[in-house]
Amino acid sequence: MSCTLPDDKVSRQCLRSAAVADRGRPERVMILAAGRGERMRPLTDSLPKPLLPLLDRPLIVWQIERLARAGFSDVIINHAHLGHLIEERLGDGCALGVHIRYSAEGEGGALETGGGIFKALPLLGDGPFLVINGDVWSDIDLAHLRLNRGDLAHLVMVDNPTHNPHGDFHLASGRLHGLGEPRLTFSGVGVYLPQLFDGCHAGAFPLAPLLRDAMALGRVGGTLHTGEWTDVGTPQRLAQLEQRLSQSG
Repeated sequence: MSCTLPDDKVSRQCLRSAAVADRGRPERVMILAAGRGERMRPLTDSLPKPLLPLLDRPLIVWQIERLARAGFSDVIINHAHLGHLIEERLGDGCALGVHIRYSAEGEGGALETGGGIFKALPLLGDGPFLVINGDVWSDIDLAHLRLNRGDLAHLVMVDNPTHNPHGDFHLASGRLHGLGEPRLTFSGVGVYLPQLFDGCHAGAFPLAPLLRDAMALGRVGGTLHTGEWTDVGTPQRLAQLEQRLSQSG
């Protein structure tokens, strides 16, 4: 079934397409949803982590709704563990105001972050694209994320949570570095150019080494997000987030 977007959404999409060339704003977005969710077991034995309920709807639906409000309409989702359930629940995305395409990695065949993005590149186009971890909840301003001219990536960073006290990368004057202190934690939200993956080959591989190489070339920007952010990686964190949201109304 084709997905026909309302006229106002088509107009916004056309405006966004023009903005991509001028300001490095991403037009398409990928949600990483292929992880097994080992730390979420037994909840993920029968349900993929992105479909775990958060209040009245799955976590990934919260994400898609925020993406739609931010003006994104072209969404790519990769999946592996129980991926057919994700497709059955979300369909083509029309009910959520977006158009969803899937990059299936196969049961037990998750390709890690780098390999998963690389496999989906034919769906992501030639320009900058946004990538979001499927197990992150935040109020990051997705509509204004951009890639600076000459950069291969732009990452949103957050203060170090208790489960990652040493952080990932050093942020200084809007540039990210693999070395240096203090270090911040990568939020799981970033904008990338396909050229970041030049020289890669199909298969499973991590994203971090590619980012470190690009940082060494001075081609990775970053911003610090100080608002809401939760890595929903364990049942305890999911329960805490649900309690916080229910209390906030």
